[in-house]
This record gives sequence, structure tokens and C-alpha cells, in this order.
Amino acid sequence: MRAILVLLGVAALIVAALMAFGFISVDQTRPASMPQVRVEGGQAPKFDVDVGRVDVGTVNRTVEVPAITVERPANAQ
Repeated sequence: MRAILVLLGVAALIVAALMAFGFISVDQTRPASMPQVRVEGGQAPKFDVDVGRVDVGTVNRTVEVPAITVERPANAQ
């Protein structure tokens, strides 16, 4: 799979180089146009949905946090 991707990448680089040096020229001979589309009638769908309810709130609490002490080793400078 990688080999195919590498070959496609190399081919794209070669085509880009040929276009840059003028060996390949691409000219538009006919402009593009959007097709004419008519929409008549129809109806959008309607949905009735019942969903659950979630209540989110906050509560103030006191939490005891342990105290941590750090001591340096005796031979540290």
C-alpha cells in the first residue's frame, strides 16, 4: 500500500514539474454551469421527542486535605 502511495506521489510531482516548465498545458475550453433544478411541493419531516431530564447543581462541602512536609537530606548543599 505504501508503494502505491509513493508512486502516486512521485507521479503527482512529475506532473506538477512538467506543468511548471510548460511541457503540459491545461486550458479550459468550456465554462462549467450548475444544472437547473426545480423544487416544488414537498414537506419537511416532523418529530415528537420525549427526553429525560438531568438536573445539575452544586453543594458546598468541607474536605480535609492531608498536610505534606518535605525535608532536605542532611548532605544536600
